[in-house]
Amino acid sequence: MYYRKKANISEDKMITSIVNTTKVKNYDNISRTKAYENYYFQNAEITWSYLASMVSRNAGWSMTDLKGKWFQKALTSEQRSMLFMTYERANWLIFHDAFPQLLLYEWSKHLNRPLFHLLKYFHVSRFMETEWNYFWEHHEKERLLTALIINEQNVIQKPVIENRQYKYHVFSTLPYKLQDYLHFSSVIFPTVSGKLFGFTASDFQRLSSRIELGKRLAWLLFHAGLYEQFIVFSKTVEHSGSRYDYERYFPDKRKRETPLLRTSFPIVSHTIDENREDWFHGQKTKKWFKERKIPKDYEITDWFNNKQNQLHLLTLLQEYKGRKKG
Repeated sequence: MYYRKKANISEDKMITSIVNTTKVKNYDNISRTKAYENYYFQNAEITWSYLASMVSRNAGWSMTDLKGKWFQKALTSEQRSMLFMTYERANWLIFHDAFPQLLLYEWSKHLNRPLFHLLKYFHVSRFMETEWNYFWEHHEKERLLTALIINEQNVIQKPVIENRQYKYHVFSTLPYKLQDYLHFSSVIFPTVSGKLFGFTASDFQRLSSRIELGKRLAWLLFHAGLYEQFIVFSKTVEHSGSRYDYERYFPDKRKRETPLLRTSFPIVSHTIDENREDWFHGQKTKKWFKERKIPKDYEITDWFNNKQNQLHLLTLLQEYKGRKKG
């Protein structure tokens, strides 16, 4: 269970409802992505939810890459399985922590009073209780967006990024280091015109790097003059987990190279330590709220295609060397 029953009766029912709704929506990457998106369309002031939906789409695409022809050539079955669990675990953990916050805010709006004292029953950080109360009083959307980015990345730092198993089998492996070094990993915001926008996700293990990436992606989504194009894509294209979601809009008429997510992976049953410590211990967070540098290059269509071609070439060379040794 999320909580000890110390709330009053009506609050207890509310908490139970939030627990049950979160559990249902946290089924897999597809359901999470859709839940974030639907929430944003009903609560547009919570901009983080739309950012989360777009980043979650990317997590799904990274998952099905592992079942595509190129990654099946490049990585062993064990490596692909561990990479999938890294994406899945981070995706699940963030939703598990964030969606109760979103639902509690919705209840607060409905009852016209702040209910953020209940966040502790979901093991949400004290940091976010302060930030939600501040948002309720001051309505500073940008600050809340940044606070949620800071929180989500701290939430996954110990259980995923610093987890021994993932560290040894994923982050310390040559394929991961090569991909990080060559900037093959990227977060993409597609459009139905076929153009891609986004940033590379290098130095992923560093907490501050991931927070800065989140802030840059938020700027791109809401302040780069492309918002309407992204919204059209979101409303037009149902998330399937396959990169074909956006590759079909390329001028060269791509064929599908990655499968649908729900036909590729089983549902994962997650557990969580209910006695886990709050990541926030009163440390200074001001550095993470600093204004991000406005990036110059964020239209990455050609760059992305070139990187995909390089990855394919490296994979073929690796396969050729393997055959020669055999």
